[in-house]
Amino acid sequence: MSDYDTDILEWSERQSALLRRLAAGENINDQIDWPNIIDEVETVGRSERAALRSHIALVLEHLMKLEASPSADPRKGWIVTVIRARRDIERSLEDSPSLRPAVPGMIKDEMPSVRKIVASTLAAYGEEPCVAIGSLTYSKDQVLGEWLPDA
Repeated sequence: MSDYDTDILEWSERQSALLRRLAAGENINDQIDWPNIIDEVETVGRSERAALRSHIALVLEHLMKLEASPSADPRKGWIVTVIRARRDIERSLEDSPSLRPAVPGMIKDEMPSVRKIVASTLAAYGEEPCVAIGSLTYSKDQVLGEWLPDA
């Protein structure tokens, strides 16, 4: 069993030290855990994509609630959630600008499941939507910008 299986922190510190030595010209290629390093590098990319998708879904959910819910009380909280999630999206896109072209597709992909979540949430609170949730859709500019539905 390698350090990777028992202590990921120890493994990562050891592997990063070995990679620095390799980059400096030492012949230690056989000591480097290449398969797990490759997996970890791939995981970083998947994690960044998943985090962005999650923030987008959160913005979509709360924009839909703002449009579809007849309730007045939670609106300010939904607005604050949208603002925070948009900040998180912007941070993700600053850290990984190559994800920016994926945003419209993520919005499109998330819409069906977010519609179901919003419909279920409103139903759980006994609320009848003000608009047809199935008709709600949002553009990249609406998700990323400052736009909010009219009160």
